[in-house]
Amino acid sequence: MSEVKLKVKSKINKTGLLFILLSILVLGVVCVNYLLFPQIKLKGDSVVVLNYKEEYKEKGFTAKRIDKDISNEVKVSGKVNTSKLGTYKINYEVEGTFGRKVVRTVKVVDNEKPVLVLGESKKIYLCPGTKYVKEDIKATDNYDGDLSKKVNIKATDKKVIYSVTDSSGNEAKYEKEIVYEDKENPSIELVGDKYAYVFLNEAYSDQGAVAKDNCEGDITSKITVSNPVNTGQVGTYEVTYTIKDSSGNTSSISRSVRVSERNKVGTIYLTFDDGPQWGTTDKILDILKEEGVEATFFVTNKGPDELIKRMYDEGHTVALHTASHNYATVYASVDSYFNDLNSVKARVKRITGYDATIIRFPGGSSNTVSRNYSVGIMSALTKEVVNRGYKYYDWNVSSGDAAGGPAPTPTQIKNNVVNNLRKDRVNMVLMHDIKTYTRDALRDIIKYGKNNGYTFEKITMDTTMVKQRVNN
Repeated sequence: MSEVKLKVKSKINKTGLLFILLSILVLGVVCVNYLLFPQIKLKGDSVVVLNYKEEYKEKGFTAKRIDKDISNEVKVSGKVNTSKLGTYKINYEVEGTFGRKVVRTVKVVDNEKPVLVLGESKKIYLCPGTKYVKEDIKATDNYDGDLSKKVNIKATDKKVIYSVTDSSGNEAKYEKEIVYEDKENPSIELVGDKYAYVFLNEAYSDQGAVAKDNCEGDITSKITVSNPVNTGQVGTYEVTYTIKDSSGNTSSISRSVRVSERNKVGTIYLTFDDGPQWGTTDKILDILKEEGVEATFFVTNKGPDELIKRMYDEGHTVALHTASHNYATVYASVDSYFNDLNSVKARVKRITGYDATIIRFPGGSSNTVSRNYSVGIMSALTKEVVNRGYKYYDWNVSSGDAAGGPAPTPTQIKNNVVNNLRKDRVNMVLMHDIKTYTRDALRDIIKYGKNNGYTFEKITMDTTMVKQRVNN
């Protein structure tokens, strides 16, 4: 019995001794590690997970050897590119025999689902009796970019399921209900211009319209027309074209038809471009008032508002010429022309409250200077202005007051006009109210017209357009 106890005791002593030796060894290692090697401690997590393109912010570190701060001895290396998915290492190292390196792991991941571009409607409307046809669906991903070609579409008789998965395994999924019902209005378009003109007591030939339906195709034959045009009475009439498909969807469109009298031959239209201007326009207005004659002024954005207001208040036609009179700007494109025109139109509207729709192209519709800026621009504009409800007026009598060379005398201006007047037509006279010699010739021109049986009129929307040949 005593021998057994002795053996057990001996065994316990050996185990205890071994534990003591191991503890001393571990303590020694810890002490050596603490005394010889630097201690680098990361601030923040040692493993950082960032979303794609999320900014990486370095949290920093501390470094000590025993109790001495040696942070300035730590070299930090490694970069994180959050524009590219992957795992990145940031190394914090004190070099030397008794150095140390600590690593922070940064993982850049994509957790964002792709986006399916499907519109706001949660239903797909199909024509009755038809089958669903796969659409071209757009899908984009924050990392992969365009995934449109990877969109999976599964369709049954009742629904369509769209899905797409990006390279990181993120899936976007959407369902739409299929409804067999025609909800779309048919389309209808005019044949010819939106604005038409016809003379009093002459036949009006309607150009009609065409209509198409998403389910039925060409349904032009179903168009009903409300045509109140009375060519026996001057006025503006709206011709309305209405189309209804088999599902009851309806569309309509209108054409404005203006019935007016033909211009009287032997009429003189005095027209003035490029104003207004103090010293000339105001004096011209004085003469017109004294002679009881109404005229037409094609104004610009230059000159005083006061004179434009006076033109309007005294019964003259305030028409549109150009805001800038800069050919390079005006004739650069169709949009450039209308931007310029809308500017001067807004000015006239602001001053008079009147929506001017009578215009004259800078240089006239026959000008060739516009070729330098846009080939074919005048061919396009002469059609487009009419389609937008404007009427443009060139001239068939020129006063010559804008010609280059030596300044003409008032007598020359008068002769240029009166020598080209004719009783068998209307006489659209081009002048400029910024010229002193035109101002000084005006009264003699008016007196000649009165003494020789001519009448004077201002241009209105009922005046037949006087057009020159388009050369561009």
